[in-house]
Amino acid sequence: MDKAFWLERWERNQIGFHEEEVNSHLQAFWSRMRLPAGSRIFVPLCGKSRDLLWLRAQGHEVFGVEWSAVAVRDFFSEHGLVPETIEEDGYEDWSADGVVLRCGDFFDLNPGDMEGVAGVYDRASLIALPPDARPAYAEHLVELLPLAAPLLLITLEYEQDEMSGPPFSVTEAEVRALFGHARAVDLIYQRDVLAEHGKFRERGLNRLHEKVYLLEAPL
Repeated sequence: MDKAFWLERWERNQIGFHEEEVNSHLQAFWSRMRLPAGSRIFVPLCGKSRDLLWLRAQGHEVFGVEWSAVAVRDFFSEHGLVPETIEEDGYEDWSADGVVLRCGDFFDLNPGDMEGVAGVYDRASLIALPPDARPAYAEHLVELLPLAAPLLLITLEYEQDEMSGPPFSVTEAEVRALFGHARAVDLIYQRDVLAEHGKFRERGLNRLHEKVYLLEAPL
């Protein structure tokens, strides 16, 4: 599973992973990040998520990165925004009304791109990656970020042999293994939500836990 996989999903509009509403956990737990209005927020593999607009409505500057030009284009067009575009060094930045979406590869970002970033929101990035890609993702994310920048991370946890991803199951033990060397990992919410997601029951799952983590600089 690679860049071509996700580009094809967007081209074919096979985007069952896209949430039509703002994520409820984002709304419930964002205040735990303790970030003032005006803070710059990074959203990796952001798609065309409505969460971007919610973050902007809280007064934040939003910087997302996304492989698919279809997703980036649709975000602006679906919300009546007319973006300015800047092409440079193999990527393209689209910006309007305090939201900048970079059409490019997350792994091409460098710490200079994170200038001013005060926090990170990851709802659909880590769980979109297969197990062999997650260590490199976590390592690169940690290298990019200022140490003081907290991260709100949302994962799914289920028996992986009951369903092939994406979205993939990411256990609490794996989250701690991926980030625990660089961040204090606090599990702040968990609940079995299988009863609310018929499509996952149909795919054979017997449990589906949503978990929310707050990752902060160690004391």
